[in-house]
Amino acid sequence: MSRIVQKFGGTSVGDVERIQNAARRVKQEVDAGNEVAVVVSAMAGTTNQLRSWLGWQVPIRTDDVHGKARIEAIQTSEVEGRFAERQVPVFAGFQGLGPRGRITTLGRGGSDTSAVALAAALKADRCDIFTDVDGVYTADPRIVAKAQKLSRITYEEMLEMASQGARVLQTRSVELAMNHRVRLQVLSSFADMPGTLVVDEDEIVEQRVVSGIAYSRDEAKITVQRVADRPGVAAAIFGPLADHAINVDMIVQNISADGKTTDLTFTVARADLDRAVEVLQGRREALGFHGLKPDPDVVKVSVIGVGMRSHAGVAKLMFQTLADKGINIQVISTSEIKVSVLIAAEYTELALRALHTAYGLDAPG
Repeated sequence: MSRIVQKFGGTSVGDVERIQNAARRVKQEVDAGNEVAVVVSAMAGTTNQLRSWLGWQVPIRTDDVHGKARIEAIQTSEVEGRFAERQVPVFAGFQGLGPRGRITTLGRGGSDTSAVALAAALKADRCDIFTDVDGVYTADPRIVAKAQKLSRITYEEMLEMASQGARVLQTRSVELAMNHRVRLQVLSSFADMPGTLVVDEDEIVEQRVVSGIAYSRDEAKITVQRVADRPGVAAAIFGPLADHAINVDMIVQNISADGKTTDLTFTVARADLDRAVEVLQGRREALGFHGLKPDPDVVKVSVIGVGMRSHAGVAKLMFQTLADKGINIQVISTSEIKVSVLIAAEYTELALRALHTAYGLDAPG
């Protein structure tokens, strides 16, 4: 007998027929002898029909940060009692109870986070996330026709893919799963087939060098032209942006030939571009730069894989593949299991397909 938490997203319970379909999926696990708890992103008005608990009734204890509360503890005694009676407890995700007895909400991806946290508290064998896709792919199958569904992926790779643009899971739920070693499965609500397991690296016997190619169109580039090359300039530029809650991602610096001035290029979220330019223009006299060059027409492309730790030449292959296609790299950033580049948005599809082929991802692995 296994203990499983199943989470059904909004599209999975969008009408009566889909709710019945979700109930069938739950019944399959119960009939197999498993203990099942369900988390739903329920439509307004359906919660009572699901005999469920709301987050504050469990309770799911959170801090009191409005709109993006963090889960601190979940009381499971009542749930354990329902399991003993062979019942299926159903919870409304996305919400909890703050320290002063007020209802809180968990913010973006909150229902997934609720499910993972519940699975951790119940020491569940697995947390199934039912959604409108049937798993995690080596690339976006809408762009790369030869993209393959992964049977397994590591927490670290999924975290990188989620943070670099893949929208299958939110980074917060993956991070929570990794911290508590909750095995996740991403699978379709509408097709009865296995999904993708997100697991510890030890569970994957043979690891590809690169597991996936991710991309994000939510980037914008700013170049601060001809600013004085002296200590403290970077802090003077990025400090005000941080003060206005504008996150900076990729950064590259080019020193001029005379060594006296430099160009600083960096990326921000596209939604923050106008505000970032306004903040910097407001400090132009203090910073002493020659000009600002904003560019929203860029995309960040990333190759991701834990196999990079033990294989050389991953970045070289990426750079050479893009060069062979005539694609100029504007900014580069790396981590232990990721290489990201910023390119002109018009080359997105070409870059993704070329890289997918170059890393041997076109054929099933």
